[in-house]
Amino acid sequence: MAVAGPVALVGCGRLGSAILEGWLLTQTVAPGDLIILSPSEKPSAEAARAEGARINPPLEALTEARVIVLAVKPAMWREVVTPLLPFLGDEAVILSVMAGVTAPTLAEGIGGWPIVRVMPTTGVSRGRGVASVWSADDRARDLGRDLFAPMAETVALADEALMDAATAVAGSGAAYFYAFTEALARAGEAAGLDAATADVLARATLRSAADSMGEDGLEALIGRIASPGGSTRAGLDALAKDGRLTTMLDETVAAAVRRNREMGA
Repeated sequence: MAVAGPVALVGCGRLGSAILEGWLLTQTVAPGDLIILSPSEKPSAEAARAEGARINPPLEALTEARVIVLAVKPAMWREVVTPLLPFLGDEAVILSVMAGVTAPTLAEGIGGWPIVRVMPTTGVSRGRGVASVWSADDRARDLGRDLFAPMAETVALADEALMDAATAVAGSGAAYFYAFTEALARAGEAAGLDAATADVLARATLRSAADSMGEDGLEALIGRIASPGGSTRAGLDALAKDGRLTTMLDETVAAAVRRNREMGA
């Protein structure tokens, strides 16, 4: 069932476009209920226009919007949002997908509208994303969940302070898996495979692992492949030697959390 609109999307960059594509794919928001504000022409916005969305209408149209989705760069949000504020309806909800910008910071610049923060992955464009949701307001939280649950595995966070960690794991995590896959391919090349074959094997393995995961626990999934005394177990032992895998990932997530907070400052 489509979420009742209108829904205003402010910003149509990489993440904003992914959200828009996901809404259209899953029919979460009817195209005619979409208002899109973008400073430049975007293919996803033009596709939405063809189905009935309004692109850069007069700002008076925002008075109708049930939710304002902020999908702009964190460093730019104040200059983008300030001109919109006189046109927002009293019942509007502010939904931010900006990494690092906290609800108190948003409230300081926006005012008293209910705020919900959502951190989705770009996989929402295919209806297969991940999204973390937090709000202190029940209505705003429910609306955030309703807008993303049809296109993402959605997790409600108990505390806004957890959003940076959730972003570091899920929002950034796909890039870590891709980096690991690239390293795995290069290791295969070092072991004698040609580069093209190593790339195909590493990428296909990542896809196969994701498709095979299901709902089983991660330890069970590892155990299904890694027989005691076998080659997979030998490789896993090498990864875990001296705790280096855990240390590396602790440092990776901590660096992403730190940067998220810096961007929101």
